[in-house]
Amino acid sequence: MTTLRTPVAAIPRRSMSRRARTQRWTVGIIAIVVSFLVFLVPFVFVLLQAMKSPAEANQLGFSLPTQWQLWQNLQAVFTSGSSSILRAFVNSAVLTVGSVIIMVVFSAMVGYVLQRRPGRWNGVINFFVLAGLIVPPAIVPTIWVLQGLNLFKTMGGMILIEATFGLSFCILLFRAFVATIPKELDEAAVLDGAGPIRLFFGVVLPLLKPVIITVVLVQSVAVFNDFANPLYFLPGSENATVQQTLYAFQSQSVSQLNLLFTDVLLITIPPLILYIFFNRQIVAGMTSGAVKG
Repeated sequence: MTTLRTPVAAIPRRSMSRRARTQRWTVGIIAIVVSFLVFLVPFVFVLLQAMKSPAEANQLGFSLPTQWQLWQNLQAVFTSGSSSILRAFVNSAVLTVGSVIIMVVFSAMVGYVLQRRPGRWNGVINFFVLAGLIVPPAIVPTIWVLQGLNLFKTMGGMILIEATFGLSFCILLFRAFVATIPKELDEAAVLDGAGPIRLFFGVVLPLLKPVIITVVLVQSVAVFNDFANPLYFLPGSENATVQQTLYAFQSQSVSQLNLLFTDVLLITIPPLILYIFFNRQIVAGMTSGAVKG
């Protein structure tokens, strides 16, 4: 009569696999709880205050409103200051689109040249790229330059400022991603008679789609949420961006916190939609050049 015996080595393996699954579940639950506390709780708090009356919102309580006034608060925000909120959204949209287009085109070109065309100037260019990430911007000299070029208090000058401040980060992303593209594609395009412009825009640029999406999303949110730069370089009520309207509500409507939180809710919705629908593309573009480069 034979008896079946369980291998001795199988027991520790099973216990280790169960322990690993338990640890993964624990880490996942902790991550969900932390994400809920860090992101969802503040958003719910803002949403609740935007739905309340002025008296209830001034109490800053984490409770349901007794009178739901979200629609009335939205109407009050849009009609205050001669529709300044609508003008601010238009200004922010123009600023975001213009600066992001410049960042994508120029950073892709520079990243491609730094990766594919090594030369004696690459070290100097890399130094300035890294300096753009470390050295803080100088406000007063930049204003002097803009005034000398007649670009101060203009949307064109503000677009150039935002694009300049974001170029260093974008160049590093594009350079890391270009390293993952085989050089044989460039050589094949050159043999087919493609020039430098056609090689870049016809062959290389379409392959940069993942990192382009990442740059567009990340920099769009950064420019849209920027408060300090438009305050310094684009003053004036007609040039106000969405973040400056938030500052105006905070200073003018101190006793009407419901309108302040309603404005915060309106400003939060566009970046939130971008991150909800394109979070996978952001992660893919950020990690696509992590193996090479």
